[in-house]
Amino acid sequence: MIIRPAAAADAPAVSALVNDMVRGSLTTFTVEERSPGRVAEQIRQDGRRFLIAEEAGAVLGYATYKPFRDGPGYRHTKEHSILLAPAAHGRGIGRGLMIRLEGIAAEDDVHVLVAGISSANPGAVGFHKALGFEEVGRMPQVGRKWDQWLDLVLMQKILAADAETLT
Repeated sequence: MIIRPAAAADAPAVSALVNDMVRGSLTTFTVEERSPGRVAEQIRQDGRRFLIAEEAGAVLGYATYKPFRDGPGYRHTKEHSILLAPAAHGRGIGRGLMIRLEGIAAEDDVHVLVAGISSANPGAVGFHKALGFEEVGRMPQVGRKWDQWLDLVLMQKILAADAETLT
């Protein structure tokens, strides 16, 4: 298994992973599928921050981050996304993606990574907890999918040991 920056050629495989999640789970609140073109644009925008886990030519998952909120006061806080194919769960692939993503974030002067997790995905809460994320909030019934109200669990990890060194 290798972890590498994504390329536009990865867009169809990433799109398929995302769309399987959208169609088949409450992991995301969205019902809108993502086209390969839209994913290719995200890969282009995110650059080296969009990582792919690959094995034998197959995309097993991805991780990336984006701004948490608008405004210069939030420039050191980012919200990440990570998604693995079902066959990749429990193999350390998600951990590998997150460790690499945290390294890139540190190089980019990111102080805090935030995870917004569906309450219907307790495995993701446990995964993040094992990586040092702490639950910092729960927003009841802010998501709705398939006629169900869903909570949003907010978790964060402070990356920079010395926040005074950030610009």
